[in-house]
Amino acid sequence: MVRMKNYKNWLWFLLFGSLWGLSEVIVGEALWAKSLPYASVLLSAWALLMLAMGRGIVNVPGSSAAIGAFAALFKLVNAAPFFCHLLGIFTLGIAFDIAATLLMKKTRKFSFRSLLTGVISAYSGYALFALLITYIIRYDVWTQGGLSRVLHHIFVSGSYAALTGLVAVPLGFWVGINGEVFAERRPRWAYAGAIVALVVVWALGRIVG
Repeated sequence: MVRMKNYKNWLWFLLFGSLWGLSEVIVGEALWAKSLPYASVLLSAWALLMLAMGRGIVNVPGSSAAIGAFAALFKLVNAAPFFCHLLGIFTLGIAFDIAATLLMKKTRKFSFRSLLTGVISAYSGYALFALLITYIIRYDVWTQGGLSRVLHHIFVSGSYAALTGLVAVPLGFWVGINGEVFAERRPRWAYAGAIVALVVVWALGRIVG
């Protein structure tokens, strides 16, 4: 059985979290700088893909939350510390972890559950973020927007993100499962490749950050 304590699993968590974080640093910063509408949806699509790939390789509770934490850490280290963005990353990771644990824990192939996981993760992640930042953290921009902004984020932006999840999660899960098969057959190549990819991703983060 795969265990969270297996140090090799943490290499995968760090890799997928870093790939997610890199998109936040490169693509996210560019989108936010131009104030493009629904920028979070594009970022969430990539995030859900990374989360699903990680879950396909290491399908245990807590793995997706770890990936989200590493993504937030990557952005914190390599970009300006906009804590609302860090919160959005982490809440999506938590939401995906809960949904995947409930629906996909023992799944090792494409199923309706992976589609449902993508939809539930998007809506619950967006809802958790909006409620926390508006009513608990009370970030000025969100408190000024009030309930209408919260509802728009959950049901409009969240709906767009859920649509991307219908594709991103099943695709990522399938890639992850096949990646696990390759890692079991060629462990040295798989882990060596993961380490090289990590070095490249972090180097890019430092260059463009």
